[in-house]
Amino acid sequence: MINGAKRILILDEIRGFAIICMVFHHMFYDVGFILGFEWGNRIFDFLCVFQPLFWAVFILTSGICSRMSRNVIKRGLFLLAAGAVITLVTAVLMPMINISGAEIYFGILSCLGCSMVITGTAMPLIKKINEKVGMAVCAFLFFATYSISDKILLFGLVKLPDILYSSNLLFPLGIIGKTFQSADYFPIFPWVFMFLFGAFFGKYAVEEKFPAFAYKSHASLFRKAGKNSIWIYLAHQPVLYGIMYFIKIFL
Repeated sequence: MINGAKRILILDEIRGFAIICMVFHHMFYDVGFILGFEWGNRIFDFLCVFQPLFWAVFILTSGICSRMSRNVIKRGLFLLAAGAVITLVTAVLMPMINISGAEIYFGILSCLGCSMVITGTAMPLIKKINEKVGMAVCAFLFFATYSISDKILLFGLVKLPDILYSSNLLFPLGIIGKTFQSADYFPIFPWVFMFLFGAFFGKYAVEEKFPAFAYKSHASLFRKAGKNSIWIYLAHQPVLYGIMYFIKIFL
């Protein structure tokens, strides 16, 4: 954090809640994928309805914190590297031991990494723009590009040409072909606008204008999980896989 910035503990708790929800969500996927229980797949599919909400909260709080980071670009590059490792493990190494179907291309870490680099690069400009205007523009652009993977923009008013979707080369942007599959996928568009919304909102954090309760701890478990959310994300699937395969041995 920048020198003198007061840590907003409720952001850690919100981020911790979101990451724990994600772990439980993925656990049901593993129950269906590894143990073969159909009820795991059904619960996972049901929770997919809520997944964008959890991750929107996670990305938004990360955007707020980026305004208080001493070197958001450096953090972004670290997350991009971590995202590349996740892709290497899930798309290259795991198929080598006959585990397929869990490949991750441009998951949440890659999305956050790109968003941090973009935000850090644009921070001098962001600081010059009125935060209310910035938040309004980002909110509009988020919803306007939300369906980019479905070939439409601006709430269906603009249809993108099919040729853009004839391959998967543009998948980081949200432009994907019919064959694209990823167990965790958060493209730059629209999610970078959610992150930037948080960066503009983060001005209130820098100026310590959050309500008093935001600076106090209310749930230590969520707070600790939030402060270590990246490491939880990196470790949770190997741990879950290990547990599921151990259970499978005795089934």
